[in-house]
Amino acid sequence: MFNNKNKTDMQQPGSNGSGATLVSAGTTLKGDISSNSDLRVDGTVIGNITSTSKIIIGSTGVVEGDITGNQADITGKVSGSIRSKELLQLRGQCVVTGNLYAGKLQVEPSATFNGQCHMGANVVEMNSNEQQAVAK
Repeated sequence: MFNNKNKTDMQQPGSNGSGATLVSAGTTLKGDISSNSDLRVDGTVIGNITSTSKIIIGSTGVVEGDITGNQADITGKVSGSIRSKELLQLRGQCVVTGNLYAGKLQVEPSATFNGQCHMGANVVEMNSNEQQAVAK
């Protein structure tokens, strides 16, 4: 009676969940990450991060690689290019070393950024080959 559940009632593995992924402080992950949901990094990621949603790099977060997402909120340290289709926020004591490609950019006065910045919807629409050609 109570244990009669259809398999369709339960969430299937691999389906699009609404939960966020967390790389917690004290964790080091080596390799590329690809996600369809929000992603928060408070630990260290050595590799590229790609998400169709929002990417948050917390104050203890460190990323050595490129970040590509719909939105990005950076408070930690990033060494690599950041591509954000919508809003890219550089907050607090963040340190970003690399090029930025964003639809919109918000930088707090205490943030540090070293690199080139490319803004606007047309920049975000370029594919990666065109972005590499612009960087040369």
